[in-house]
Parts: sequence; structure tokens; C-alpha cells
Amino acid sequence: MTSSAFWGVRRRIPVGEGGRKGLGNRLVGALVASVLATGLAACASTAPSALYGLNAPRNVEVAAARSSRQILVPQPSALQALDTTNIAVVDNGPVYTYFPRAAWSDTLPKVVQAKIIETLENTGRLRGVGRPGEGLLIDYQLQTDLRAFELRIDGHDRAYVEIAARLLDDRSGRARESRVFSAEVPSRGVNVDQAVEAMNAAVDQVLSEMAAWVLRQV
Repeated sequence: MTSSAFWGVRRRIPVGEGGRKGLGNRLVGALVASVLATGLAACASTAPSALYGLNAPRNVEVAAARSSRQILVPQPSALQALDTTNIAVVDNGPVYTYFPRAAWSDTLPKVVQAKIIETLENTGRLRGVGRPGEGLLIDYQLQTDLRAFELRIDGHDRAYVEIAARLLDDRSGRARESRVFSAEVPSRGVNVDQAVEAMNAAVDQVLSEMAAWVLRQV
């Protein structure tokens, strides 16, 4: 229950003088306790019953040799519809809705950021990969924009992931290269488990291609 609702209840309770003041205060306390209990029950009923994560590819095919470069991976940018813990379902329009009682393990940009870092680390071809503030001597920044990450139900049930990437020379501030990566994977159904399974397959393709591209550039 928000503070504004709390004070709304309190203003509706008249408190008189003398003995009525104690009674009024007890009524206020009882009503506030009832309102807070109702609010907490409502919050509990809408809490996600399952949290979902993403897998990072482990077998990225790269022809590049090991590099001494270190790469910074900032959190991806995203529109508000995707900058959330909610798992998106998109119909024609596009119209965004979300699976009830299910959520990503963190906001989606943070989850994707962690998987980009893990994928690059899994290649074993870079000297260092990290987030801002981790003290690396950075050679390049991998800046990304999360354009799509959803189950699409506009006639063909499928996961669709699209991430725009830009590799920035951290010393000169100039963009070295940019590219858009996307993948579409059919979903076996429209429940949340099937949707996340398809999204994992789609992001696996996207991150594998992105990691190979990054290694060719550095």
C-alpha cells in the first residue's frame, strides 16, 4: 500500500476531543492495519511464481587468434517495453503484453549484458571482458541496443531477438564497426516455458554471431 493511500484513509477518520480522540486513534490504527494487510496480500498474489534466465553459448566458432584486447560491455539500451523483468508477448501492431506470474531473473538488459560478457569469455580469445567500473584497461566498448526480445504471436508463434551492436575504439572514441544481429526460432507453443525455450535458442544464435564478429574486428 502506498503512502498516498495510507493518508487517504487517515483523512477520512474524524477525531474529536477528549475520550473520542483515543477511540478515533484506535480506529485509524485498525483501518491502516487492515489496508496495509490487504495491500500486502495483493502484492503477494501478483508476485512471479517463476524466474527465468538465459543460457550463454559455449561453442562459438571463431577463426580469430587469441587477442590481447580488453572489451567493456555496458548495459544494453532498450525501450521501456523491454527494459523490465516482464517476459514480452507481441501481437500485431505491435502490441506488447506479458506472461503473468513469470519474469526474467533481472531486468532484461542486465540479463542480456551478463550473457554477452559470458559468451565473449567462453571463447577464450580475449584478455579481458567486463562491465563499467571493474577496472579494466579498455581497448574497445561493445555498445548494444536491445530492439526486440519477445514471443511473437501474429500468425506464427516464434521467438524473435534483435540486437544492434557497435564496436567503439575506447581510445579514439571512434566507431570501428556496427551491425544488427537477429534470429527467429519457432516456438513449440505459447506457454512461458515454451516461449523462453525458443528465446534461448534465438539469443544463442545472436550472441554466437556477435562474439565471432567482435573477435574478427579486434
